[in-house]
Amino acid sequence: MGDIFPPESGAWRRLEYRAAAAAGSYGFEEIRTPLLEPVELFARGLGESSDIVQKEMFVFDAAGGKRLALRPEGTAGVVRACVEKKNCGKAGPLKYYYLGPMFRRERPQAGRRRQFHQFGTETLGTPHPAADAETVDLLTFFLSSAGVAEYDLALNSVGCRECRPAFQRALASFFRQRSDALCPHCRRRLTLNVLRILDCKNPSCRKEASGAPLITEHLCAGCQTHFSRVRNFLDLLAIPCRLEPRLVRGLDYYTRTVFEAFSPALGAQDAVAAGGRYDNLVESLGGEPSPAVGFSAGLERVLLAASLPPGYLSPPEGGVYLASLGDEAFRQNFILLSALRRAGIRAEIDFAGRSLKAQMRSADRFSARRVVIRGEDEIGRKAVRIKDLETGDEEEIPAAGALSVLTGKPAGK
Repeated sequence: MGDIFPPESGAWRRLEYRAAAAAGSYGFEEIRTPLLEPVELFARGLGESSDIVQKEMFVFDAAGGKRLALRPEGTAGVVRACVEKKNCGKAGPLKYYYLGPMFRRERPQAGRRRQFHQFGTETLGTPHPAADAETVDLLTFFLSSAGVAEYDLALNSVGCRECRPAFQRALASFFRQRSDALCPHCRRRLTLNVLRILDCKNPSCRKEASGAPLITEHLCAGCQTHFSRVRNFLDLLAIPCRLEPRLVRGLDYYTRTVFEAFSPALGAQDAVAAGGRYDNLVESLGGEPSPAVGFSAGLERVLLAASLPPGYLSPPEGGVYLASLGDEAFRQNFILLSALRRAGIRAEIDFAGRSLKAQMRSADRFSARRVVIRGEDEIGRKAVRIKDLETGDEEEIPAAGALSVLTGKPAGK
């Protein structure tokens, strides 16, 4: 886990603002769920055999014999909250977004520490393929607004409860004949969840998987129609994506549409965002059957993949620095400091009583545009000096009018 200091924290704040703004423009509202959830929520939602549940969750015993886990992803908690409130799309689709930390006890990698951060959306209560396309559209809009200029969007369908079992049997038969070439994890997956072999990054497993049966050859008529319509809606929006018939997601709750965005800027661990449809999750967590679709993006990886403009990580420019020479000058500047800040002006003051030269250096580090200089002489004349650090111009004005000049507003407004 790690700390985020300025100026990187400023980049994070801007990224989170863009995520919230993008979600809001698509009609999503924010939901905030606890960092801690019962272990069984993730076991039921993500699947007992998933890597997350098997080996990646931070789990501990709490009072009363409860077993809790730090949330490893956001969807299960959102659905749990909606099930408890009994509002899963009853009055039309629910559209929520979330921003916050997730936790996985896995080996840290580029853009993924054991505490990492995600932005995600969930649409609950509609099976319409346009909702899938809307979710992908929002994802691509967010990536573009965040400065991720290059990414590859892959799309697939993983079928439903009706057609997936036949595909799983065909896949298991195929891999059983090649089990000696599989890694130990994938040999276990043969009996636990054979689909996950397709998601393995081991070179030997990837080589064997290249000749495996395709899910698209086993889709039922309903899934074929749904996938075709999703692709048509994406074409309507001119969103480029490639069909990847071996794309699966590592969680049990996915049905039909799945997608993933990859960035060439990230190296081997190149997934920046992913999502899909999960029509059975609400029911599996105790709610009324309710179709749903969503995505999540790893914010660390988005920042790594973004082409940030020059100065993006620099302190914000502008603002006012108040330089004081003497105690009375500091007192009067302190009053002006509060008034400037309450007027929405970024402002700072020196607390150490240093020389004017030292305070001017601090103003430069603060990236101030203007400096208010006040000393004994200025107090005697009931004036202040204002220096423009960009042009070098300096003028003396009445102290009573300083706030109006600095804010650009008439006195009393």
